[in-house]
Amino acid sequence: MARDITIGLDCGTGGARALVADAAGQVLAMATQDYPTHYPRPGWATQNPADWWRAACGAVREAIARAGVDPARVAAICADGTSSTLVALDAELAPVAEAILWMDNRASPQARRIEATGHPALRRSRAGVSAETALPKILWLRENAPDLFGRTRWFVEMADYLALRLSGRLTLGQNLTINRWFYDPRRGGWPQDFLQAIGLGAITGLFPPEMPALGAPIGPLTAEAALALGLPRDVLVVAGGTDAYVAMLGLNTLRPGQTALITGTSHLVLPVVAEDVEIAGLFGPHPDCVTPGTFVMEGGQVSSGAILRWWHDLLHAAGDGYGALLREAEAAPPGANGLVVLDFWQGNRNPYTDYDLQGAIWGLTLKHSRAEVTRALMEAVALGTANILGRLTQKGIGVESMTLAGGVLRSPFWVQMHADATGTRLLIPEVGEVTALGAAIAASVGAGLHGTLTAAAERMVRIRDEVLPDPERHARFRAQMELYLETHDALRPLMHRMAARSRANPLPA
Repeated sequence: MARDITIGLDCGTGGARALVADAAGQVLAMATQDYPTHYPRPGWATQNPADWWRAACGAVREAIARAGVDPARVAAICADGTSSTLVALDAELAPVAEAILWMDNRASPQARRIEATGHPALRRSRAGVSAETALPKILWLRENAPDLFGRTRWFVEMADYLALRLSGRLTLGQNLTINRWFYDPRRGGWPQDFLQAIGLGAITGLFPPEMPALGAPIGPLTAEAALALGLPRDVLVVAGGTDAYVAMLGLNTLRPGQTALITGTSHLVLPVVAEDVEIAGLFGPHPDCVTPGTFVMEGGQVSSGAILRWWHDLLHAAGDGYGALLREAEAAPPGANGLVVLDFWQGNRNPYTDYDLQGAIWGLTLKHSRAEVTRALMEAVALGTANILGRLTQKGIGVESMTLAGGVLRSPFWVQMHADATGTRLLIPEVGEVTALGAAIAASVGAGLHGTLTAAAERMVRIRDEVLPDPERHARFRAQMELYLETHDALRPLMHRMAARSRANPLPA
């Protein structure tokens, strides 16, 4: 029997998604199972790794059943995860506490101290050190939770934990360490003097030494995992990585000049460049973290789709009210009758890299309706994306088109808004679940069904549509952008004072 099927397992912020595909990129089935996020204090966000595994197993079983294929045809499985979701493991490889989710910003003071060192290793963080990333979180644990830190034998990320549960092998994916952990394969690997300077001199002893590249084979499923997933034991586990970078495979944006726009709970803009160029306000260039010989720049919004979900949940304690909200927003006038919103509900990743910023809405009057507030929130997210692209154009890097993925695709209205705000042509892939497809593409390379990630993406990804910006609406958004930028400048000092007050007087856990 041909072993021509791969499974992409995408574990995002809200749940696990399993996608079953053949070597030509035909999606045979998908399934999703959710898991909760906990918010024990303002700015904190955690998840239970046991919930990830439960949802992953359920999603894979359901997807295989929906596909109606013989599990014996499955050649490989690859799991990606949210970036900078830190898992502390004990000597028995069990989590010592809930994972610190990527959006958790408790380590903002540690991030600022790391940034203040000015060390050369920070060249790929000229935008500033993100409080989301692993090293500030590890430093926070050492300083604020010494008992937990003392029980930790290994630090890994979400994708590594899933690979561990699948294969029984402890790894730390190279894709993750390059784009988030300051590992640089072109400059000797771990920057030991930098780690020493920030107070984590011996920390690499808590990092797994096995660091497979994206798409590299790890090993077969364990007997326990095979039973839980309903798959043969000889199914190969392949190294994944950061969900958004894996999505670049599913978008086939792997060559210089191509840009991925990943949308969902958060947004990411990921241009591929050929040169080692630094851009103020953006992260990167990250060398060889997706495909060898190229660099990836990164700009992102911490809370984008999460803002719309927050608003929806405030208004709809039960049931799905998104359809009504979007229809109302589309009928509201552009500019929402003078409402201005800053999309910083969990701080700002780029271009300010400031996690002491908070969300803001101003211009409200008694005339404003729910529809106008919804529209203003959606416009703010689109303006946040345009603000990131502005840093690229200032450096002379043109973005002629972006290939779009994620939750925004569920709203053609919001897709068009992103095109209008950025003034950029958007390409829409045939398969919308590009992160899970990207994981399936990586699995196909690990299993030998394709020779390289680039060749696999060329074979398995197709574009079905494009969306062009409207010149008149784009001009209107440029005027809104001026207010957006001025609002940030005006409110930043007040927001910093509020963040300091919150840290000094935290709510009880």
